[in-house]
Amino acid sequence: MKNKLIAIAAFASIAFSASSVALAGDNVHIVGSSTVYPFASYVAEELGQTTRFKTPVIESTGSGGGMKLFCAGDGMDTPDITNASRRMKPKEFELCAKNGVHDITEVVIGFDGIAIAQSKANKAINLTRKQIMLAVAAEVPSKDGSHLIANPYHYWNEVDASLPHRPIIFYGPPTSSGTRDAFQDLVMKHLTKHMDVYTKLYKADKKKNKKYKKYKTVRTDGIYVPSGENDNLIVQKLIKDKNAFGIFGYSFLEENSDRVSAATIEGVEPEPEAISSGKYPVSRSLQFYIKNDHLKKVKGMQAYADLFTSEDMVGEDGNLADIGLIPLPEARREMAREHIQQHTKLTVEDLKH
Repeated sequence: MKNKLIAIAAFASIAFSASSVALAGDNVHIVGSSTVYPFASYVAEELGQTTRFKTPVIESTGSGGGMKLFCAGDGMDTPDITNASRRMKPKEFELCAKNGVHDITEVVIGFDGIAIAQSKANKAINLTRKQIMLAVAAEVPSKDGSHLIANPYHYWNEVDASLPHRPIIFYGPPTSSGTRDAFQDLVMKHLTKHMDVYTKLYKADKKKNKKYKKYKTVRTDGIYVPSGENDNLIVQKLIKDKNAFGIFGYSFLEENSDRVSAATIEGVEPEPEAISSGKYPVSRSLQFYIKNDHLKKVKGMQAYADLFTSEDMVGEDGNLADIGLIPLPEARREMAREHIQQHTKLTVEDLKH
């Protein structure tokens, strides 16, 4: 299966490089999340091999990068679909509307857990979200908890005496990544919004200290190393650096389980059942967004969306489960298919819930 994923990725990259000469509407053009990329590529290859439609062109840009391209306009020189490993943000929805993209359908395809992975040569380790936050935040509470200071921690036992004397180093996604957004939301913002040392600064002066309302700033002193949108490169770095942790989606953990293992988070392993139930603390949904105005203009766009959400792909025994997608409950899978068939229009209010 690993070789097949590599072949799919190579094929999709070649297809994208040739897209500049493709006629508008001749191929479905997809951008977005590196986490969703292997699943989308699998579906794209299947569509090209089993139907009369050409294989969609896919580019791994990260969720944020995909949103910028998708929302740039409604013309045929803009993407038809964007993949995301976190929901569209209200400000992205507003950017779409500003640029003439008014009719979007959101399609949830499954669950994913964000793994904090390390080389399999290391001993098993359990971390809490607070320990992780204190390791990666640019500013942390002073010893007396009265104010914030530049993060002084360089070893895990400085964060918590119960942890080993091991250098802190993270290889993780860049700012354009939905995985990074989700990590900051589920780990950093989740904790800091309940910590007075962060929130009191916001309350004291809302204009000057707005960033502290839900603090999510990652340190930039070399402890957290942005490593691009190719999660396989992070895996390679973990093999070379036994002290390091990597941040990426469950599917890449599963694909590389012979080389890396995941830290348990608050005693819970990132396994399918724990991720889909929400028991694993760093779980999220995966989705894609359809530009409905392109449906009648782009050959194979509807067929691609239908195939992606079919039971053969996203069901409990579907092909995508074999490469790491955590299936939705049956009722939610059916809802996703209904959204596609009815071209359910996304609203900004939907994104605020």
